[in-house]
Order: sequence, then C-alpha cells, then structure tokens
Amino acid sequence: MSDTIPGETPPQLETERGREDRLARTFVALADTLVDDFDALDFLRMLCERCVELLDVAAAGVVLSDQRGGLRMAAASSERAELLELFAVQTEDGPCIDCIRTGAPVASTDLSGDTARWPRFTAAAHECGFHAAQAVPMRLRGAVIGALTLLNHDHTGVDAASTTIGQALADVATIGMLQQRTVHEAETLSEQLQTALNSRVIVEQAKGILSAHSDILDMEAAFITLRSYARNHNQKLSITARMVAEGTLEVDAMLGKPATTRDTR
Repeated sequence: MSDTIPGETPPQLETERGREDRLARTFVALADTLVDDFDALDFLRMLCERCVELLDVAAAGVVLSDQRGGLRMAAASSERAELLELFAVQTEDGPCIDCIRTGAPVASTDLSGDTARWPRFTAAAHECGFHAAQAVPMRLRGAVIGALTLLNHDHTGVDAASTTIGQALADVATIGMLQQRTVHEAETLSEQLQTALNSRVIVEQAKGILSAHSDILDMEAAFITLRSYARNHNQKLSITARMVAEGTLEVDAMLGKPATTRDTR
C-alpha cells in the first residue's frame, strides 16, 4: 500500500521535477552570455559546479585551447579536480587532452586499467581519488575550443545519462563562449576602426601645420615628410602627427630649417 496521500506529489517525482527545473535553468544560464559583466572564468566554473550538482559525477573540469594552439586549465569544481586537470595540461596526458585533439568523447570506466594509455594521468588521478573519467568535447561544427571532463570516485565509470547531459551542457556552453568571443571581436574591431578614424583626423591636422610652415610643401608632400620622420625615428605615424598637432615636436627641425630663437629680453 502506498504511503502517498491522494492528490499529493510523490517525493521521488517531486525531486525529479526539481532536478529537471535546475537543469533547465542551467541551460538558460549557459546560453545567456550577452551581458555587460560576462566573466568567462566564472561562467566555466558554474558549468563545472552544475555538472556535479545535476549529474552522477564527483567532480568536473574544463581545459580550453587558446588561439595559439596551446592548452590551459580553465575551471574545475574542486581543488583536486583543478590539480588533476592542470597536471594533464602540463604533461599533455589524459582523456581531456585526447578529447581536444580528436574532437571526440574519450572515456575510461576504470583508470587503473588504462595506465599504459595515460601513465602519468592515471597515477595523478589515483592520488586525487578519481578512478573514472569521461571527457566530452566543447565544439561547434569543426571548431574544438576545449573539453569538459567528468570525474568519478568509483570504478564503474560515468553513466550514459550523465555523459549525454554533460555533452549537451558542454555544447550550450561552447555556443555561449563563441557567441561572447564574436561580440568581443566585433567590439574590438569597432574600437580599432574608431581609433583609425581619430588618427586620420590628427594626421590631416599635422599635414596642414607642416604645409603652412613651408612654401614648397603641398598636402601630399607634407604627408610624405611626416611619414618619413616617423619611420626614421621608429615612431607610429599617429604619434608623430599628434606631437606636431599639439606643438610638442619642432616643425622647423622636421623641415630642415634652423630652429627659431625666441627673444627672451
């Protein structure tokens, strides 16, 4: 006979619904990276912590590939997981490394049986108390930006449900990271364009000053003089132009004229 009161939600079902609600909110949080105070490290730490909270795993860590092809430990749910992932990066050994290189999931249900495959990683994992690992790629189409590694204390591996949900969380996090990167690159490009436009105005001012100080320099010749001076003195053109415009660079010296002496009487 059931102990459930008619009309009351069974505790197990209520727990499952709560888990589904937390999972849904996690997906929303991972997708929402278009905020002014976005912090990539905090974002990835949240990913690791939610994996531990929602999946049947003991710990989680993220290793990212930088734009120069190197690998960096980015976040972990615990100190031991962080040390293990950092060791994996330093020794280039472990499931997460193989996962990033191949772009495919890499699993070990019992790390003690994979010592020949990852001799240094398995020894370090044993010291940290982890005996199973499942690395899933953080990728979008052909672009692999890193790997999410799920770790367990026991020798039974990471179950299929946790692996599937972990991959889904990694996928959403990857989209969020790449979306933020695109926004950042667009902002950087906009700033660079604005800087270039501002520099162009300063250069035009400097050309006008040089031309006004010479009887023979037209605007094109003034620009050539300005650029030649900048190159000869290993300066950026924009810096030289600003110095001319602000009067901190002696124009007569640039034009080969003797410096003007001031009457101090």
